[in-house]
Amino acid sequence: MSTTMALSREEKADMLRRVDLFAALPEDVLAAAADHAVQVEFQAGRAIVRQGEVGTGLFVLTAGRARVIRDGEQIAELGPGDFFGELSVIDQEPRIAQVVAEEPVTCLALASWDFEKILTEAPSAALTLLRTVTRRLRATGEQHHH
Repeated sequence: MSTTMALSREEKADMLRRVDLFAALPEDVLAAAADHAVQVEFQAGRAIVRQGEVGTGLFVLTAGRARVIRDGEQIAELGPGDFFGELSVIDQEPRIAQVVAEEPVTCLALASWDFEKILTEAPSAALTLLRTVTRRLRATGEQHHH
């Protein structure tokens, strides 16, 4: 994991604004999220999060592609604008999947306490998060029925 030239608050806010989860946030809440978001980079093949670890943050993929792997099986592919790590932030339980960079990946990472503050200040973000989590759970459930 490495960090490069620091992004400005505006650049981070622009990246977050492109993600469904943050798109509806009021400008002041978005600016606060951008202030707390940290840019991190991962080389191809590196694990961004590991299954079984307790997560301390949410990641927004801003460049590159990554694979979601659960119990050794790929269950999803992620690209720019996708986010992951939200379940561990919500319930403070270990991560249920591993996310591995398929190519060089850049993410904005938001610590769980900063993300929780956003959810309490912006109910629209909490609702979007619920819808996204529900959609993912339904998709995972449907995969197991086929």
